[in-house]
Amino acid sequence: MTTGAGNQPIPSKKSPLLTGALAPSLLSTSPFAHESLARDLAALSDEEDDDVAPVESDGTHDDTTGPTLYRRPSGIAFGTIRPALGPGGLLDETAVLTRAERARSREAERTLLRDNHILLPKHNHGPPKSGFTGFLSRIYQTIFSTKVPLPMGDEEAPRIVISGDETAPLLGDRRRLSGDEHLNEQWEAAVAAGQIRTTWQREAKTIAIYSRSLIVTFFLQYSLNIVSIFAVARLGTVELGAVSLASMTANITLYAPIQGLCTCLDTLCSQAFGSGKKELVGLQLQRMIYFLLLFIIPVGVVWFNSQPILEALIEKESAAFAAAYLRIILLGAPAYAFFEAGKRFVQAQGLFQATTYVLLVAAPTNALMSWLFVWHLGWGFNGAPLAVALTQNLLPCLLFLYVWKVDGSEAWGGFKWAALRNWGPMIRLALPGMIMVVAEWFAFEILTLAAGRIGVEALAAQSILVTVTSTTFQLSFPIGVAGSTRVANLIGAKLVDAAKLSAKVTAVCGLIVGLFNLTVVTTFRYKLPLLFSHDPAVIEMAAAVLPLCAFMQVFDGIACVSHGLLRGIGRQEFGGYANLACYYIVALPISFGLGFGLDMGLPGLWVGVTIGLGLVAFVEQWFIWASDWDQVVREAEHRNAAN
Repeated sequence: MTTGAGNQPIPSKKSPLLTGALAPSLLSTSPFAHESLARDLAALSDEEDDDVAPVESDGTHDDTTGPTLYRRPSGIAFGTIRPALGPGGLLDETAVLTRAERARSREAERTLLRDNHILLPKHNHGPPKSGFTGFLSRIYQTIFSTKVPLPMGDEEAPRIVISGDETAPLLGDRRRLSGDEHLNEQWEAAVAAGQIRTTWQREAKTIAIYSRSLIVTFFLQYSLNIVSIFAVARLGTVELGAVSLASMTANITLYAPIQGLCTCLDTLCSQAFGSGKKELVGLQLQRMIYFLLLFIIPVGVVWFNSQPILEALIEKESAAFAAAYLRIILLGAPAYAFFEAGKRFVQAQGLFQATTYVLLVAAPTNALMSWLFVWHLGWGFNGAPLAVALTQNLLPCLLFLYVWKVDGSEAWGGFKWAALRNWGPMIRLALPGMIMVVAEWFAFEILTLAAGRIGVEALAAQSILVTVTSTTFQLSFPIGVAGSTRVANLIGAKLVDAAKLSAKVTAVCGLIVGLFNLTVVTTFRYKLPLLFSHDPAVIEMAAAVLPLCAFMQVFDGIACVSHGLLRGIGRQEFGGYANLACYYIVALPISFGLGFGLDMGLPGLWVGVTIGLGLVAFVEQWFIWASDWDQVVREAEHRNAAN
């Protein structure tokens, strides 16, 4: 039983194909994915009718039906420098919940019912304390308690009870509700009566819990990029600028497209896992790997012959170093593709910890190899890209060992000839994702190329600025992901007021993180450049622009959470259009006009980007609060019914 618009109960339907495993919150229909899945099911039915077991269920009504407040953020557990909005958002709307995730969903519902005084509290704390101790207790409760305050003088407000007919919600003595055997009915009746509310304390706590592991994972991932910059920074100004240029070129021409193409697996692998034939996940993985290997071939040819192209854009010495960097990291390009696709393979099975464990091993290894190759063995500049290439080859090997020895192997199913067919739906989902991801990255690549036209010192200073702002970004972006997940949960549960409150808390968290980043960057504006270079000209140039970058952190924090909230309410396409317009119509023309037209140099380039990012933050916040959230809930219900 679910609650429809107008708080009227409507019957819920369970697809026989999915065996009750799909989360009902904000499920979206993808005709391309359905087409691919239907073809694969038909092909495997002809070849291997009885070889694959259905998706496991623990067989209990409470675990497989009813509302679910737990949804996992998909496609973001292994981050990049500046992730952008894909056409379907970064929140996987077809996620299949595992048994452990369903259990966490149930516990989230129970605690929310307790905090709304519908279920009895877990622990009886006795009568209120008096005196100074009682005063401190009341202060603590006001600041940290997640319970919804009762009306003044209403110590025993009438609460919902399920009795007799389990489908009939009644009002009565809440003491009868201490058991959880009718959790679904209790939840549905409470939603229908409008008695589920939340508090800013609960939402802040939830956002913090969702964010903490993502922040660790993002920083581990980003360390793979930043270590190579630190490793070569002390070699010289030319080397520092060259590694920044080469990294950005690699991002825009290979890494960003691969990440964008792989976003289609967030839908395809999850739907394959939910089909009851787990080996379809492995089949989708194989298709994407073959496709990515074909994509890498022309990119590799360009990288191998990139020096003449780069010399036409920047001065020759930096171009030579950058071209050498690209040729060496080409050795890790196929492995990078394997890992990006493999990441989606484990995420579709709910194994989000797999990539974190892999990075906990790979990130320190990368730092050790960078120091060893660049400084200890004296290989200089070429040691940095070699360490990157070896680390990229290590990542899929570690992930393979995890799947083989720990968990996830049941979704492999072996190599299949079917992986060479039925590429159409995959490509139609993958190409828009690639375009959206590359669009934002390309704006920052243009900025780096423009800095190279100013001079060697400007390119080196640009490397410092990009590294600093990208590092602070790893703190802001997970907040947006957490907000996206939480708001989508509450929208899927039809709790509009709670979703709005959670969105407000997320926005405040983004502002706080932005102000924190502003304070840190401003305070250490002269210290941070010393981590990268001892060239006085480079340090002075970077320090001169860092206050502007610090001010930009406020906009960046707000923009990050705005992206997440747009995904949470299903309006992520607006975010994509806003990014494209603000960067390419506003930011870059201002940057070029100030940087070159008015001869402001590097500061002028960053003024344009700051204005563009501020405009993105303002426009997206305006759109979020101007949206009809009740209509968002109705659309979510419609998608649920369609599935």
